[in-house]
Amino acid sequence: MAAPGLLLLCCSFLCNCFRSKRKDIDDAVIVKEPKAMESAPSAEMNSVHGKIPASPLRVPASPLRVPASPLRAPPSPLRVPPSPGRFSMSPKLDRIGSVHLTLRQAARATQNFSPTLKLGEGGFGTVYKAQLQDGQTVAIKRASKEHSDALRSEFRSEIELLAKIEHRNLVKLLGYVDKGNERLIITEYVPNGTLREHLDGIHGSCLDFSQRLEISIDIAHGLTYLHLYAEKQIIHRDVKSSNILLTERMRAKVADFGFARLGDTEPGKTHVMTKVKGTVGYLDPEYMRTFKLTPKSDVYSFGVLLVEILTGRRPVDSRRLPDEKVTIRWAFGKHHNGETMDLVDPQIREAVDEKIFKKMLDLAFQCAAPTRADRPDMKAVGERLWAIRVKYLKRGGRE
Repeated sequence: MAAPGLLLLCCSFLCNCFRSKRKDIDDAVIVKEPKAMESAPSAEMNSVHGKIPASPLRVPASPLRVPASPLRAPPSPLRVPPSPGRFSMSPKLDRIGSVHLTLRQAARATQNFSPTLKLGEGGFGTVYKAQLQDGQTVAIKRASKEHSDALRSEFRSEIELLAKIEHRNLVKLLGYVDKGNERLIITEYVPNGTLREHLDGIHGSCLDFSQRLEISIDIAHGLTYLHLYAEKQIIHRDVKSSNILLTERMRAKVADFGFARLGDTEPGKTHVMTKVKGTVGYLDPEYMRTFKLTPKSDVYSFGVLLVEILTGRRPVDSRRLPDEKVTIRWAFGKHHNGETMDLVDPQIREAVDEKIFKKMLDLAFQCAAPTRADRPDMKAVGERLWAIRVKYLKRGGRE
């Protein structure tokens, strides 16, 4: 009887020695409702009846349906959309990125979020330039405190999706802060401003035609990666000129994934049913009408953006004459009437090859066809732009 009693005492002693204490972690969040309007305003529409305005983007149907198998462009060692095997799998959120900041460090790096370091504003909040203690420059996006609950999903969406992607034409996530009532996203700093700023001439010299062609190819490759080569299909939902950042070498990076959504991965399903989010002027009319989101919605936005790149005009400009307010409708009419070269951005100083310009414009109109069945996919778009580039260089265009 003594032996069992001694055994019980030993077991009790060992359990008390090795018992661990549980830790509770309590994270608060802050998010913000997307701003409803700007010159090219972001919009969220919740009901088909009465809340979605009639689309100003309905252009006449493309006279040519997109070929089932577009001509494949000559391969390039530098510009072909990369193989999916080159990219890392999705890391866990607690291990992403290479920058780990406290809220106090983030405030110090942005001089307490000084207006002088403000880079811009998006649907999620305000973006600041930040200088870290090691000398590295990054961008920090801070959630607005207004309507914070409404932006909770946008914050999580952007973090989770950015953690899944790695591509030179997409802005890279470096870290994030989720503390108390503050939420910050830390990304690489892209130093040369937005595409829209360059089209407006804010940074001095105007983009020449060659730069516009290269930027278009960069954007197409970034979107192709999201649609085809990411771990899971990603639909950006807010492709626009102010979400395209340019490097010092004028390479383009797609930014701001606050509205992005995962595509449907179920076999046989071709779309995601979701509320309409995006920017007025770039929104896919079929998505607005049916609430069915597909990668072809990004293709439509890219078509509008390509017309913007070629003409320099914003998609919707209320200051212009009535028949010129909706740029894509005005451009299609001009092109249809044989006045294509009137569409060239007057800020482009060099002579523009008419055949090359028409090929790019034709591709833009196919991307912006009113129905998604008439639009190519982004991989085909990238290939066709690359083929246009090859012809452009052969016809005397410069690198």
